[in-house]
Amino acid sequence: MDFSMLINGFLTALTPENLLFGFIGCLAGTLIGVLPGLGPTSGIAILLPLTTILPPIPAIIMLSGIYYGAMYGGSTTAILVNIPGEVGSVATALDGYQLAKQGKAGPALATAAISSFVAGTLGLVGLTFFAPTLANVALRFGPPEYFALMILALSVVINLTGKSLVKGLISALIGFLIAMVGMESVTGYSRFTFGNINLMSGIDFISVIIGLFAVGEIFSNLEHIGAPVYNAKLQKLYLTAKEFLYILPTMIRSAVVGFFLGLLPGCSPGVTSFMSYDIEKRFSKHPETFGKGDLRGVAAPEGANNATTSGGFVPLLSFGIPSGPALAVLLGGFMMYGLQPGPTLFEKNADLVWAVIASMYIGNVILIILNLPLVPLWAKLVKVPYGILAPMVLVFSFIGAYSVRFKLFDVGVAILFGLVGWLFKKIEIPTTPLILCLILGTIFETSLRQSLNMSHGSLAIFFTRPISLALLAVAAVLLAASLYTRIKNPEAVQDALAEESE
Repeated sequence: MDFSMLINGFLTALTPENLLFGFIGCLAGTLIGVLPGLGPTSGIAILLPLTTILPPIPAIIMLSGIYYGAMYGGSTTAILVNIPGEVGSVATALDGYQLAKQGKAGPALATAAISSFVAGTLGLVGLTFFAPTLANVALRFGPPEYFALMILALSVVINLTGKSLVKGLISALIGFLIAMVGMESVTGYSRFTFGNINLMSGIDFISVIIGLFAVGEIFSNLEHIGAPVYNAKLQKLYLTAKEFLYILPTMIRSAVVGFFLGLLPGCSPGVTSFMSYDIEKRFSKHPETFGKGDLRGVAAPEGANNATTSGGFVPLLSFGIPSGPALAVLLGGFMMYGLQPGPTLFEKNADLVWAVIASMYIGNVILIILNLPLVPLWAKLVKVPYGILAPMVLVFSFIGAYSVRFKLFDVGVAILFGLVGWLFKKIEIPTTPLILCLILGTIFETSLRQSLNMSHGSLAIFFTRPISLALLAVAAVLLAASLYTRIKNPEAVQDALAEESE
């Protein structure tokens, strides 16, 4: 690459106007991430028309800031009150919420901010140096490769099933069934709608997440009205040098996982965060600490989802292919200004491309400056009496559920799945497999059906293509390793997972 182009990009991004709109984008993205249900897609879509009064460079810089800023903000409520601000923060809640309950909300929030910064910056280095080459690799993924990738991602489910494998698989099956509601993606045939027009477009996963985590948690804590959210005393607010070194390898690994998977269209931060979390748990010397308040359980998903945002810009800028809904809306922002992302973008609009890339480096610095000083403020929220906090959480949850598609039906879905989450907790069925399979279900089914159409119904297509064969082999090894661990030492596994689910 030509370093002079990157330097010119920094000079452009550091002008007062571009710096101001970059800051506005980061701040707005953080707030959007904190509010449950909004997420980067809604945030960009809402603010997109307002950018028409701006020149292209500050407008794209601001919209990009909203995107990766939302990834930072989504962890805040996930850690403090077990409400993921967006889908990429669901895995963060597994350990982050447990840390907050132990009075360690400060270190958990600091871990989320620092891991997001480190992994996001490493992802940007990959974007800067390897964008065209890596995008070429991503283009080699067809339906069979995506199906194999989804199988690999689903191998994570075994490690997330809790102390009962059967109950975990029941949860996963329910997630798949929910994903099948609505119009089928290949033929358009409606399924499980029961004549209800609201179900034709499917069940929105944001409403399900809000219900299972936010509303369900409130239902479970109704008997504690008047008490603080947690009984534990709030301890230190920042990371020690020892804790930073403890999570540093995790941040680097999560950056690699998130960036490379972020190159693939459809591989959302929700998927990469779960996969990164599972990788850390599988290869840890003490996997039993995950789910009980391990800082690595916060660093892994937060690092992965922020690196995924950087990786997603590679196919977007190099080939005009968005890797997810938020980047699809951002693509509309490019085209609104007559800019067509693709190979010619680097030639015809090099000043814009490198200014946007440079602004992302600056944005990461802005976000760490914004987020770290706020750690004490956010951490104090755990001392708000639950009788005050619970109604506020419900209001924001219902607003979040409604704001995705502006349907009261989605608010009803959130309430319904709040009851489901409360029931699952009572009978000890884990909710995480349901969420993961709900996220992956549509991609899994679509890629399977497209692959079988390509091969005229032959399954051999998955084993004759090198990439899909390699992914399936890795998935088989990981699945066998998980099952072997359970069979070899079932009592130890169940004891650890039982403690994890408490």
